[in-house]
Amino acid sequence: MTEQDFYSTIEKSGIAEFKDRGSKFVAYAFPIASVDDFKKRLEDVKKDHPKATHHCFAYRLGTDKNTYRVSDDGEPSGTAGKPILGQIDSKQITDTLIIVVRYFGGTLLGVPGLINAYKSAASMVLQVTPFIQKAIEANYTLTFDYTMMNDVMMIVKQLNCTVIEQEAMLFCKLVIGVPKARLEEALYRFGDIRGVEVKKNS
Repeated sequence: MTEQDFYSTIEKSGIAEFKDRGSKFVAYAFPIASVDDFKKRLEDVKKDHPKATHHCFAYRLGTDKNTYRVSDDGEPSGTAGKPILGQIDSKQITDTLIIVVRYFGGTLLGVPGLINAYKSAASMVLQVTPFIQKAIEANYTLTFDYTMMNDVMMIVKQLNCTVIEQEAMLFCKLVIGVPKARLEEALYRFGDIRGVEVKKNS
């Protein structure tokens, strides 16, 4: 197994608070698996902080780390979302969302001050949030007769595959995440069971 078989992310949610000249910045970190996860988390934070002046965020998704989004939510361009994303990237993590909620304290911080505040709040929440490594997985769909269920599930368990979706009738369908490091072995063993069709998901 190599480093390329794993990716780093945060293990659980975290919260931290940063104050500067009367303004309060409350930072939340969340592990997320999809854009839908992000939308729900942002909605929940907005409900918890309806009187906040800004709800700025950044996230990065996927083991290739190509999916990301930043928002300054009304702050001057580049003063919130990018500094938050910079903290996510500095830790080389993905599947992570950071939302920083700001309560204005009456004193203008200026562009450098805002950049520092959002960067500091994001950095603080990552300091209190444990990181973990997860196996990079490739998704496959298996179709097979119900009589093969025990044989298929034994391999799924032995190779630490993730069951994503399951339909168990006379003819079964199983969508699984196969750890990259065990992929060759998994394809060989599933292919060795008579009547099991294996198809890579796009």
